Amino acid sequence: MVVPYKHEPFTDFTNEENKQAYLEGLKLVNSYLGQDYDLLIGGERVTTEDKIVSVNPSNKEEIIGRVSKADRDLAEKAMQVADETFQTWRKVKPEVRADILFRAAAIIRRRKHEFSALLTKEAGKPWNEADADTAEAIDFLEYYARQMLELKDGMPVESRAGEYNRYNYIPLGVGVIISPWNFPFAIMAGTTVAAIVTGNTVLLKPASTTPVVAAKFVEVMEEAGLPAGVLNFVPGSGAEVGDYLVDHPRTRFISFTGSRDVGTRIYERASKVNEGQIWLKRVIAEMGGKDTMVVDKDGDLELAAQSIVKSAFGFSGQKCSACSRAVIVEDVYDQVLNRAVELTKELTVGDPTENNHFMGPVIDQAAFDKIMKYVEIGREEGRILAGGEGDSSKGFFVQPTIVADVDPKARLMQEEIFGPVVAFSKAKDFDHALEIANNTDYGLTGAVITNNRDHIEKAREDFHVGNLYFNRGCTGAIVGYQPFGGFNMSGTDSKAGGPDYLLLHLQAKTTSETL
Repeated sequence: MVVPYKHEPFTDFTNEENKQAYLEGLKLVNSYLGQDYDLLIGGERVTTEDKIVSVNPSNKEEIIGRVSKADRDLAEKAMQVADETFQTWRKVKPEVRADILFRAAAIIRRRKHEFSALLTKEAGKPWNEADADTAEAIDFLEYYARQMLELKDGMPVESRAGEYNRYNYIPLGVGVIISPWNFPFAIMAGTTVAAIVTGNTVLLKPASTTPVVAAKFVEVMEEAGLPAGVLNFVPGSGAEVGDYLVDHPRTRFISFTGSRDVGTRIYERASKVNEGQIWLKRVIAEMGGKDTMVVDKDGDLELAAQSIVKSAFGFSGQKCSACSRAVIVEDVYDQVLNRAVELTKELTVGDPTENNHFMGPVIDQAAFDKIMKYVEIGREEGRILAGGEGDSSKGFFVQPTIVADVDPKARLMQEEIFGPVVAFSKAKDFDHALEIANNTDYGLTGAVITNNRDHIEKAREDFHVGNLYFNRGCTGAIVGYQPFGGFNMSGTDSKAGGPDYLLLHLQAKTTSETL
C-alpha cells in the first residue's frame, strides 16, 4: 500500500543539528565545484567543447561547474532516441514508472541538504528558500507518482447491454521541458517527472544560469532506475537548441516555465504545423505575474506589513508569485506603508552561504541591470522610501526597495520586474482596490488582508488570479495543497501540483467492444 501523500516538512535551522547538517552539505558542494558535466543522450554521456559556465551569483569569480552544451545535431540525435524509446516506455506499467519516482524522492531526501546547499551556491538562495525548493522537488515526485496510480485505470464510462466501453489515458509522445532558474530544482524536476511518469519521453533543457543542479538531478533519475533514453539532458542556447526542438515535427508537447516574452514566442511557434508533423502540439506554459496584495481597512495591519515584505523580498523577489504591488485602502495606507518600510530597513543582504542574511543576490548581471533600471523608473514614478541601491562589484546584490505613491497605471505597477522592488498604491475603498488589483495583463497570485467576510467573498469571486490567498502572503504554494498556475498572460493555468496536471501530458482513448 502506498503511504498517503503528505508534503515534505521544512527544516528548522534553529536546531543546531540541522544547521550542522546544512554546513556539511555546503562542504560537500564546495568539494565538487568547477567540475564538468556531460549531456545525456540515450544513456550515453556526451562531452562537447562548448560549455555553459555556471557561476555563483554571490561571487561571480567562483565557478559552480561547466556543463556541455548541445547543438542542433545533438538535439536531433536526442530527439531520435527519445522518439524511439517512447515506443517501449509508453508500455511500461504505470506502477513501475511511479516506483522510479518514489525511489528518486527517497534518494533526494537522503541528500536533501546537499541539494539545498547547491541551490544556495548556484542560484543564490538563502538556506530557508533553498530548503523549500528541495522540499518542493521531493513533493512533486511523491505527488505525481501517486496521481499516476490514481489515473492508471482511466475513468468509468457507461456501457449498454451487449457492449463494454473503456476510457483510458495514454501518453502523448516526446516532450520538450524548458525549465527556469528561479526554482531550478523544484520546477525543473516537477515538469520533467510529470511527463515521465505519464509514459512520455523527454528532452530536458534547463536554464543556462542553473544547469548543474539539473545535471545532478539527471544522475538521481539514473540511480533510481530510469531506463536509458527516457530522460535526455540537452542544455543549450534557446535560439539554437530551444527553437529547433519547439519547431521539431516529432515534438508532441512543450512544457515551459519562464518569461512572458519567451512563453508567447514558444506558443506561437508551437502552433505551426511543420512538414512531417501529424498532430497539434500541446503547450503547458507558466509565464510570470504582477502580483498584488490588497490591504483592507479592517485587516490585521501588522500581518499585512509582514506579509508584504516577506512576499516581496523572499528570494530577492525572483518568484513569479512575488508581491510586486501593494494596494492599500487609503484609511490605513500610511500605517501599513510606514511599518513595511521599518521592516524592510531591518533586512540584510549578502552571501547566503552564511545564513545570517534575509536576502542573497539576484541571478546575474542582466537581471541586476534590469532591476536597477526599474529602480530609476521608480524614482520618477513615486517616492523611494527604502532601498534603491545595488552593488554588482563582487556579486549581484540589490537592496530591497519600496516605492510609495505609485499610480496604478504606472510602469512600476504594470511591468514584471522580477526583483526586490514593490510599488505601493492607494485605493479609495475595497472595491477600488480590487479594480486596481485586476488592472494588469497577468493573473497569477494575489492576497487579501481583511477581517470583513463580505469582502473575502467578493474577492473570491472577482479577484481574477489563479491562486488567491486570504490573510497571508501571496507566495509559497505547496504541492497538493495549493495547485499553482495563473490566468491571462501568466500562462495556461496548468495548476502544477494539482489533481489534473498529469492529464495535460496524456490523451484519452475510448475503446468499445460489442459482446
